[in-house]
Amino acid sequence: MSIRAIAELVALITPPVCAACRAPLDDADRMVCAACLRALPWIRRGCVRCGLPRHRRGGCPAGGAAFAAAWAPLAYEGVARELVQALKFRGALPLAGVMAAQMVANLPAPLRGVDAIVPVPPHPGRRRRRGFDPAGRLSAAVATRLSLPLEACLRRHGGHRQVGAARAERRDPHRFAIELRRAPPARVLLVDDVHTTGATLDACARALVAGGCEWVGAVSYARTL
Repeated sequence: MSIRAIAELVALITPPVCAACRAPLDDADRMVCAACLRALPWIRRGCVRCGLPRHRRGGCPAGGAAFAAAWAPLAYEGVARELVQALKFRGALPLAGVMAAQMVANLPAPLRGVDAIVPVPPHPGRRRRRGFDPAGRLSAAVATRLSLPLEACLRRHGGHRQVGAARAERRDPHRFAIELRRAPPARVLLVDDVHTTGATLDACARALVAGGCEWVGAVSYARTL
């Protein structure tokens, strides 16, 4: 049974709880309690190139990346981390709309002038096991809120899990391959749930640029600091 099917079954037989702290909710449509919403770790000011609020020695880590700009509204910690994990590993699919609303509400102006939203493609094996694609759900919700088309024009082949891998392993170009399924629009916004080293976003952007894309931006729900 997939994660999605299990989550739907659990939702039918248990009372609604906050997706982050599991406290009971009076309104199931809210998904997140007021206390957790107040505790969200917002990134108030980040680098327009990599999304980090500050750089370590050596400058911006996205200096050689194929995407022109990257941004995330939240740090990948605390409540934001819990929400990402609830979506990815517990099948809390309605959270995609909540997370997309938070992304779109503060989306910087340079990232709005695009032709389409492009989801970061999932590993096909994990997509089958989960029964859904977290980044795809998030991308669709972002596309709806921005009134933009969703262009799933990328495909991922093979590769290992990025979660838990060291920085050097994540940046290894042989860990996975991204290729185009069809020609991309001229200006696109890549969407993913978490921006860690930027290796996956960079691989996706390189495939898009090689296919004729003129400008690639990237937005994620949360950024690893």
